[in-house]
Amino acid sequence: MSIKAEERISHQKLGQQLELFMSSDEAPGMPFYLPNGMVLRNELEGFWRKKHRIAGYQEIKTPIMMKQELWEKSGHWDHYHENMYFSQVDDQKYAIKPMNCPGAVLIFNSKRRSYRELPIRYAELGLVHRHELSGSLNGLLRVRAFTQDDAHLFVREDLIESEIDKVLDLVDEFYSAFGFSYKIELSTRPKDFMGAVEAWEQAEHALESVLKNKNLEYQINEGDGAFYGPKIDFHILDSLGRSWQCGTVQLDFQMPEKFNCQYIDENNELHQPIMIHRAIFGSIERFIAILIEHFQGSFPLWLAPVQIKILPIADAHVYYAEKVKEQLEQEGYRIEIDDRVEKIGLKIRDAALQKHPYLLIVGEQEMVNNKVSVRKHKVGTIGEMDLEELIDRLKEK
Repeated sequence: MSIKAEERISHQKLGQQLELFMSSDEAPGMPFYLPNGMVLRNELEGFWRKKHRIAGYQEIKTPIMMKQELWEKSGHWDHYHENMYFSQVDDQKYAIKPMNCPGAVLIFNSKRRSYRELPIRYAELGLVHRHELSGSLNGLLRVRAFTQDDAHLFVREDLIESEIDKVLDLVDEFYSAFGFSYKIELSTRPKDFMGAVEAWEQAEHALESVLKNKNLEYQINEGDGAFYGPKIDFHILDSLGRSWQCGTVQLDFQMPEKFNCQYIDENNELHQPIMIHRAIFGSIERFIAILIEHFQGSFPLWLAPVQIKILPIADAHVYYAEKVKEQLEQEGYRIEIDDRVEKIGLKIRDAALQKHPYLLIVGEQEMVNNKVSVRKHKVGTIGEMDLEELIDRLKEK
């Protein structure tokens, strides 16, 4: 796909045109999802859940607000408190979570763990809040409330490289499904780091070793690691050739030590697991913004909020349109009927602006022949066909 820069429409304008999301002064930087936007979001989350289930992850959900002392213990208070929101309940200080990792640690520590359980792979679509300056807010690309497609893996030291290898395969599987190519960066120890230099060097070596063993091209990004560990960052390339940093894999020896995470080995001795932080979309909001601009609102069939729009030529054809809609809905497709008393040309133009993948025009001839006239977005008229033929075509897509 190639879109000239001068033809590009921003995701904010497309989001309004396609009725996907809105913003409000009552909640700056905190997007409202409209019904069409929720369909798109739910399809992405359904895809995410299916892929993670197959890859051996367990889904969790952790609280949005937890006591401030937890964030002091995790290190977020020292390194991140200026970006956090706070509250006070029953004379107790709380913080709204800017990250999901401490919650995953508390779940790991909720019972005794055996080496046989590891690796434990927790995945979470976690809503987080981070304070961004009002002037930096930008549609869905820069927000104050967003959902990270997080995962936290607790692994033995001998499993670090094999688990990271599997994560890289999963990242590739995700981005390939959307047609994205990507670049890789290895980000090393920052100035404001936590823990021992030796642990950092061990972690950096492990990440680099996996990249080399998989023969993946990458660049070193000196000093840009997270405060608790080095990371591999993924920069996807959209239809305009723009680069977006989305996925990340971070190796963390620090947090398991701070929270005294332990498992029992085969000799009944206690050991500390290593934690892998990992996201692929990065944030659902930002990834949706990228998709909107990448496809310019012309989503592939599986993602389109309305997959098929049925356009009856006159009132006399609405009943037949409803029968067609019912049959297609039974096959699982998302359908709308434009039953306005308007000329068919206007209906077609309006539907084209909504970028629905398929339009079905039904009139007297289609009713008599028990068929539909099919138009495809950006292609035009395909021809007349019966529903069985149409359904076979849609299933191929």
